[in-house]
Amino acid sequence: MVISARLKAYGYLSVFLIPLLIPGSIFAAHNFGHVNAWMWLPMFCLFVLLPSADYLIGRDTLNPDIEQSARLESDHYYRGLTLLCVPVYLASLFFAMDFFATHTLNGELSLFGQIGWILSQGVIGGVVAINVAHELIHKSEALESNAGGVLLASVCYGTFKVEHVRGHHVHVSTPLDASSARYGQNVYEFVMQSIPRNIRAGFSLEAKRLQKTGKSAWSWHNESLRWTLLSVVFAALGFALAGWLGVAFFLTQSVVAFLTLEVINYVEHYGLERKQQPDGRYERTTHLHSWNSSYLLTNLMLFQLQRHSDHHENPKRRYQALKHYDASPQLPGGYASMFLLALVPPLWFAVMNPRVKQHLSTH
Repeated sequence: MVISARLKAYGYLSVFLIPLLIPGSIFAAHNFGHVNAWMWLPMFCLFVLLPSADYLIGRDTLNPDIEQSARLESDHYYRGLTLLCVPVYLASLFFAMDFFATHTLNGELSLFGQIGWILSQGVIGGVVAINVAHELIHKSEALESNAGGVLLASVCYGTFKVEHVRGHHVHVSTPLDASSARYGQNVYEFVMQSIPRNIRAGFSLEAKRLQKTGKSAWSWHNESLRWTLLSVVFAALGFALAGWLGVAFFLTQSVVAFLTLEVINYVEHYGLERKQQPDGRYERTTHLHSWNSSYLLTNLMLFQLQRHSDHHENPKRRYQALKHYDASPQLPGGYASMFLLALVPPLWFAVMNPRVKQHLSTH
């Protein structure tokens, strides 16, 4: 589908529809009854309606030219959208937390409704908090970088800020990277190894950096430690707002959020390899080492995260200027549909293994 640059600029506003699913679900629950069923509305929208709309609307493979790219990179509108996500997301998180605690205590939320609400907020955390943070932490400006850290702390995954930039982007598509799934590895095995390895790497990378400067790894200079402590502050705010139910909600939605991230990591790099050279080093990362998906609607809602191939080749490039490459390995669907497919390993292997083999044999 061809879309003008102006329409695309407005299209990125669709990201705010995702956290608005929280008050939307609450409004529906209060006005139409069946409270527990409405707690699943965000999951239905993100995993049923969104993939369906993706296939109906189609792909966007149009790239900006050099002049347009420069203009897009310097336009503060796009930067403002990512920064605005911080207060909007945090408001939705604490709004959802208060609803959870209040309606659990008064007996309106059954276990079915509680699970639906935690999953809904957690997936929204993965889609909004972590994805937007992913865009922000790659930027050099302190405001953007720190805003990304705040979002990651809101889902208890602050170590991602360090590990992703200094670990994943260095070792992507090699055996050294915990966030790159091997060919034939199922998503459950991958997630169980990637989460602890990535958390450890976030602290280890900071400890090594500080050691070189003569500073203690247990000092305020440790960025991984600072963001982890901010997560503790968020948990304390949850307690102040909603007691132990608030803390439980905060921690469980955080787990869902970073599980969502790791499943997407699985999708983004499954089976792809960078060749090892005679000197032991791996070839330079290019657009051939990440899966690409150019479904228009999801790319608008995810600030073009699905143009992941270009992101790894040009990690400093801002989302609005990311490009589609026909030569990149192409996913058969958007991230939501691929997420669901990954959860069923036999189906995932049937769909993706032939694509991996074809790509590796031609590149």
